[in-house]
Amino acid sequence: MGAFKEPHGGELKQLYLGEAAAEAEKKAAQKYKSWDLSERQLCDLELILNGAFSPLEGFLGKDDYEHVLRDMRLKSGVIWSIPINLDVSKAFADTIKVGESIALRDQEGVLIATLQIQDIWTPDKAKEAWAVYGTEDQKHPGVDYIMNTAGPVYVGGTVRGVEPPTHYDFKLWRDSPAELRGRFRKLGWRKVVAFQTRNPLHRAHQELTFRAARECEANLLIQPVVGLTKPGDVDHYTRVRCYEHVLEQYPEQTTTLSLLNLAMRMAGPREAIWHAIVRKNYGCTHFIVGRDHAGPGNDSKGEPFYGPYDAQELMAQYETELDITMVPFKEMVYIEDRAQYVPADEVGKDEKVLNISGTEFRRRLNEGLDIPEWFSFPKVVEELRKTHPARHKQGFTIFFTGLSGSGKSAVARALLSKLLENGSRRVTLLDGDLVRKNLSSELGFSKEHRDLNILRIGYVASEITKNGGVAICAPIAPYTVTRRKVRQSVEPVGGFVEVYVSTPIEVCEQRDRKGLYAKARAGILKEFTGISDPYEVPENPEVVIDTQGISPDQAAHRILVKLESMGFIR
Repeated sequence: MGAFKEPHGGELKQLYLGEAAAEAEKKAAQKYKSWDLSERQLCDLELILNGAFSPLEGFLGKDDYEHVLRDMRLKSGVIWSIPINLDVSKAFADTIKVGESIALRDQEGVLIATLQIQDIWTPDKAKEAWAVYGTEDQKHPGVDYIMNTAGPVYVGGTVRGVEPPTHYDFKLWRDSPAELRGRFRKLGWRKVVAFQTRNPLHRAHQELTFRAARECEANLLIQPVVGLTKPGDVDHYTRVRCYEHVLEQYPEQTTTLSLLNLAMRMAGPREAIWHAIVRKNYGCTHFIVGRDHAGPGNDSKGEPFYGPYDAQELMAQYETELDITMVPFKEMVYIEDRAQYVPADEVGKDEKVLNISGTEFRRRLNEGLDIPEWFSFPKVVEELRKTHPARHKQGFTIFFTGLSGSGKSAVARALLSKLLENGSRRVTLLDGDLVRKNLSSELGFSKEHRDLNILRIGYVASEITKNGGVAICAPIAPYTVTRRKVRQSVEPVGGFVEVYVSTPIEVCEQRDRKGLYAKARAGILKEFTGISDPYEVPENPEVVIDTQGISPDQAAHRILVKLESMGFIR
């Protein structure tokens, strides 16, 4: 029992080679073709190598992949709910074949492992999206990744670990499954309940986990995800500092903290099964499954992707076979007269409940408003305010999009002047033509190159925003997916305001001093936005401006009013 519980599949896989074998593999790998791992792939590989993903011995081959999609099991029959794939580019796939080995390297070129290829195939990504996430809606971050980021070809095979990925932060709290099991043994813990989180802990979470441990007569493991979580989540550095503060609120020697370098998929019910398997491999006997566990929020129609208790219901079906006990998340509410948190189903008819939603909490942070101590710990709020200051102190990006000739540049320049006149922030204009000249001069106008140009703009804007400045971007940016990627790169570090300049194409053509539209209609200019290449209209921009009958000055003023209403300027 407890720390001595049998790992999933019967054996805790530890796939790192011994010192001598690792040195030999490094020499052999010099002749192998190399694949540079993405952040998500590196997270997956680390947990394969250290046994957290036991019984996996590598990235899934095609048969295992198909079984997981169809049956939520490996071909051996062992339960496994999330496909763990090595996705690569077609160009790289064309250079490799089944039977050979490839080198898997991190972004700095360090050899982490080698992979002996057993399968190479092109997956049906729509099928995968429906099987794993229950939707093709690209507002789901997991679906978005599959469709727009993941490579088109999957490579399966066994891995041999050469060197663990390097982590420079919070080394005290980073454990392999074998190390954490050893800690449990040393402490004498035989029953351990694990709490998964990707958010800061507040008083309700503390009370929930304390009660769960007490009811199970178990010790508590707080194991937050510090790999990839939902876009827009609080960064893991801030969160871990918060967890360290909250750890002080638990009785001594009852609770410990350990970090999990997992790349979440936000797959709801299937993800709950996956999380439980991982905790079982770490030696836990119980696992808290929350309300809307690993849910990504609402879909494009404003409806939740998953029901609030779908994860608990699926987990209940497999609980016995998984051999780990589910502890259902109990919603905790604060009773003013009792001055304590209690389960929602224990609230008396006349008792007054106080509540601050996640949205309201973020609003109070953004606006620098008071956050009561009954809701959160002062030290937690202090940490969050360090990295998430009031909105009027944050950096932000204003991202214009619209057809050539719509008036984006003129409005952007007017806005630049007004913000500089205000003098509260450093402001940088990233105009489309200027970026082309100074940052992307080697790029052409293919879709691939235009996307790359926009992503470069997004990267620069995110760095400006992160450091408290204002970035004004004024490219055409015709594609929805690319604009979404820019938003996702900026929003974790500051504000993002999309301005759609909706001037009709007929007006844009009339204004065309360079004759670009005429050349495009004559077929001289290929892949010209609005003529021979589509412009995808933004679905929910923060501001929409038609520059017909409105001056750049007036348009800029409208944007300033919006910025003021959103709290970015005073």
